[in-house]
Amino acid sequence: MSDPVTTFKAPIGTHDVLGPASAQWEGLVATFAQFAFRYDFELCITPMFEDVGVFNRGIGEHSEVAKKEMYVFADRSQRHYALRPEGTAPVVRAFVQHHPTVPWKAWYVTPAFRYERPQAGRYRQHHQLGVEVLGTDDPAVDVEVISLAQRFYEAIGLRRFRLLVNSMGHDVCRSAYVEKLRRHLLANVPGLCVDHRDVWHENPLRVLDCKKRSCIAVTEQGPMLIDHICADCRDHFDRVVAGLLSIGIPSTINPRLVRGFDYYTRTTFEFVSDALDGAQNAIGGGGRYDRLAEQLGGKPTSGIGFGSGIERLLLARDAEDVQPRDLINRTLDLFVIDTTDLDVATELVDELRSAGFATGRSYDRRSMKAQMKVADKSGARLALLVGPLEDAAGEVTIRDLRSADFEQRQRTVARGDLALEVSKLLND
Repeated sequence: MSDPVTTFKAPIGTHDVLGPASAQWEGLVATFAQFAFRYDFELCITPMFEDVGVFNRGIGEHSEVAKKEMYVFADRSQRHYALRPEGTAPVVRAFVQHHPTVPWKAWYVTPAFRYERPQAGRYRQHHQLGVEVLGTDDPAVDVEVISLAQRFYEAIGLRRFRLLVNSMGHDVCRSAYVEKLRRHLLANVPGLCVDHRDVWHENPLRVLDCKKRSCIAVTEQGPMLIDHICADCRDHFDRVVAGLLSIGIPSTINPRLVRGFDYYTRTTFEFVSDALDGAQNAIGGGGRYDRLAEQLGGKPTSGIGFGSGIERLLLARDAEDVQPRDLINRTLDLFVIDTTDLDVATELVDELRSAGFATGRSYDRRSMKAQMKVADKSGARLALLVGPLEDAAGEVTIRDLRSADFEQRQRTVARGDLALEVSKLLND
């Protein structure tokens, strides 16, 4: 007796996306691509894996992502790589390597990988949309990046979301603040959560980002970064907030918003959905990273960007019961039914597809009745029938599958006139 064949499933923390749900993904990406073009961004495609140093230097080797969540592996030549856990560092690495003209404005859509506990809208392989701008520290660029995200969310139908902003200052003023925070945390170590009690000193700012009540209680009694940034950083931040207001985008200052990666400086921001659970309500965010290019071996170059998870955006849209306006039309125009036993359909569907019509057909020489069932199920507007008589006469019978008027449902036309007649019917 032979062994049973193993039935494989998608790995834990991943998921398959099939039609018709995949049409929502197509629509979301297509809408984002339109906005990126409108804002003068060009598509950037980078490898799914990079030298592990790209992420250790960028997001910080002591970060939770680097220590616990990255998929790290050695290839056959014992080079150490990591699957991309986020979108920014690879784009900046590409900037450093290829030296595009600045300001360089790039957008991306990519899978990202993190080994973490799967939950709603959060997978071990998830998918991100994002933009990056390198080569300028003008606050107007911060406003432009944030406004692109805001307008995109509005375009896909979201309404119940808010913008939170903060400034992390630059290296000098932030360093002075971190020392004050360090002293405060040292005096309150017993009150910190279990996760931070022994590691808070590695990067005290991460305690501000902790969502545990104990850490929140401790840090609420301590100094906040926004109150300790220098005059230049404060001016930059004020100009960003004012710029957003000038185009009708309100924001709320959240002094705890420090994001999760080491590369952030000055402006940080996050969009949160009031339709989602509070613990997982972020639908996108980002900030300025004015030293990341330098950390990856390039010249000092200012940068800013944001990213959004596709799964989280779709979850937020479902939570708001939004009917997608960007849904890609996946309904066929035509369905060819061939009962000639001569496979006339092969030439006919190629002719129609070349003319720009979305055209389906049946296979395996099914009966006319069976083919009509498939045609109706396909959602096609018109069925094109070719039997022995039509083929001999050089004609095709057109049947309107969606009309209730029987007299208007069917007509026969010369094959040479088919494309024109079909176009008229579809546009009627």
